[in-house]
This record gives sequence, C-alpha cells and structure tokens, in this order.
Amino acid sequence: MIKQAFYKSIPILAGYVVLGIGFGILMRNAGYGVLWAAAMSIFIYAGSMQYVGIGLLSGGASVITAVITTIMVNARHLFYSISMIDTYKHSGRFKPYLVFSLTDETYSLLCDGQAPGGGSPELYRFLVSFFDHCYWIIGTVIGNLLGAVLPFSTAGIEFSMTALFVASFTEQWLATKDHVPALTGLLCTLLCLIAFGQDNFLIPAMLLITLVLTLLRSREEKGV
Repeated sequence: MIKQAFYKSIPILAGYVVLGIGFGILMRNAGYGVLWAAAMSIFIYAGSMQYVGIGLLSGGASVITAVITTIMVNARHLFYSISMIDTYKHSGRFKPYLVFSLTDETYSLLCDGQAPGGGSPELYRFLVSFFDHCYWIIGTVIGNLLGAVLPFSTAGIEFSMTALFVASFTEQWLATKDHVPALTGLLCTLLCLIAFGQDNFLIPAMLLITLVLTLLRSREEKGV
C-alpha cells in the first residue's frame, strides 16, 4: 500500500519540492527563518496562499485583510472539494487530515475515486495526501536553508505556482476523454476575466463554473 501510494504521488514530488524551495527562499529573503517557513507549510499548507502570505506578513497586514485575501485566493477549494464528499465520507480517523490536505494537485490524483485492490482505500488516500504534504515541507525547508547561503535574484519565482497549475491541467486533459469540464473552466474564467478584471474575476468565475457544470450534470442525469 505504501509503495503504491508513493508511486501515485511521484508526479507531485518534483513539482512540490521545487515550489517549496521557491517558497522557502522567498521566506528567507523576507526575513523569516526555517522554523517560520516549516510551520507555515505544516499548519497552513496552502500553496499559492503561502506565497501571498509572505507579502501579508512582511507588510503587516491586518487579520481582516488576511482572512479576505485567503478566501479570495482559495475560493476554488470550496467548489471542487464538493466532488470529494462521497469519496471521503467513510474515511474514519483519516477524514480530518484528508480534508485539511486536499490541494489542487492531490485532488488531481484522487478525484477519480480509484484505489488499488487488496487494501484500505482510506489508508491509500491518506498516504498519497501525506506524501504530497511531506514533499511540500521538505522543499520549504531546503529552500529556506539554501536562501541563507546562496543569495540570488528571486524575480519570477512566484510564477512557479502558475506553472504547476498548468501542468496539472495538462495531465488531467491527457488522462480523460471528456474535456467538457476543462473547457467549461477555461471559457467561464475567460468571460469573468474580461467582465470583472484580473483583480476580481476569481469568485465570479468559480460560481459560474459551478453553475454551468451543475446544469450540465442535471441534463445528463435526465438524459439517462
């Protein structure tokens, strides 16, 4: 079971370690040492929000600003995580951690609901989620330590999260023949970007995507 979960998580390993290194370096450059960086990755574990959080910490943002920003950046989790309710329903003692550790990339590995036979699917999903979390923490610690001894320009590092999202999208596109959800996401996002601008499009886009996919699902169920 451990070996199968590890093999499943390998596509995330390289991405999370590299992204974690980028985050760790930025934390070091902002004046926060390895304990701060590791604590954020252990207890927050929010990827892109952690990158944004560096600016919030160093800029002395208020709690209200931090809360609103977090909701804006991570609003997408409220929508795609709904599809995992049935999958995680009977996860028992693993459920709290599975909910906490559900990131975009972990979702892409577990969203098909499949688990290897001959073992506990709940344990398998826990191990995949745990491995992904460990990769992020390891990358964070390495990056923070490197940032202390290898000074270099950090310009462009924040784009690494965008690159990982593109890679995850590409993997999902190649893994399935049904491209309607992906195209729905692209078109709805583009429409909301044009209508609301780059600072305000995220939540409207998520709402529109959810509405369109719900209508499409209802139509398919009626067709069946």
